[in-house]
Amino acid sequence: MNLKSANRSIKRWPGWLVLALATFVLLAVGIAADNGPQTQQDRIDAISKRIACPTCQGESVYVSRASSAESIRNEIARQVGTGQLNDDEIVAYLEDSFGGDVLLVPRSTGLDALVWALPVAVAVAAIAGLTMAFRRWRSQSLLVATDDDEAIVADLRKEVP
Repeated sequence: MNLKSANRSIKRWPGWLVLALATFVLLAVGIAADNGPQTQQDRIDAISKRIACPTCQGESVYVSRASSAESIRNEIARQVGTGQLNDDEIVAYLEDSFGGDVLLVPRSTGLDALVWALPVAVAVAAIAGLTMAFRRWRSQSLLVATDDDEAIVADLRKEVP
């Protein structure tokens, strides 16, 4: 197998399928590899970074020094200190208390996941469609004229003075 045929076989759809599958597997492993914070303060900080300050624009409770953010941090510390709820349950409790706008990081389930994943899926589909169209156009431009085409052009040249 020479280099040109090896290159051509890699460009076919099985090669792209393997590449897409490998990308998906690596992303799945990367997402699932989160071990989470180890100490109580790490847990408090991690949860505080996920919650938006209700009075500040675009700041997390972790960064904000507003009194409302301070009270939310204290509530998070209290919840973590009791040890009865995990991090996601504490975030859900705060979401119930303050409404859905309190989340800085959207949930990874339901409609929130769809809202974040759908544009990415559309972009990938658009890029794949454009790639296929450009390949088709490129292969069509490499067509060679037949003898009949040459004869038609020759006849037309005779007619033009």
